[in-house]
Amino acid sequence: MTHYWIGVVSRSHVQRGVEGGFAQLCHGKCAPLKKMKAGDWLIYYSPRTDFQNGEPLRHFTALGRIINDTVYQVAMSEDFIPFRRDVDFLPCHAAPIHPLLGELSFIPNLRQWGYPFRRGHFEISEADFRLIAAAMRAEIPQD
Repeated sequence: MTHYWIGVVSRSHVQRGVEGGFAQLCHGKCAPLKKMKAGDWLIYYSPRTDFQNGEPLRHFTALGRIINDTVYQVAMSEDFIPFRRDVDFLPCHAAPIHPLLGELSFIPNLRQWGYPFRRGHFEISEADFRLIAAAMRAEIPQD
């Protein structure tokens, strides 16, 4: 059974992952990556352009499919060795969240729409996935 996920990551970090064909979530933690399985879909939501001091963005910025079930580590520095997964990212366009807020089922309260994103990684419905993918103009292959 296919599952659909949101990962919350700054746009600059998303771009590195897209270029490298990998997902890295929640500051390199293993647990969120282990929840996903080969064939699952991941959409990145970027609240900011850069991690700490970036400009507000609030866009969905990348979309891809998990390739396999391997979670691995990569040494980015001596004291930062994050976990990653391989992802096949599809061509798409960044899409602002605001036009979709009233249609996304995981946002039950429009006044507190950002609350679900605080988790950093969470599962969404297929309908929400398809709505976001359409807004991103991504062509999702039929299984």
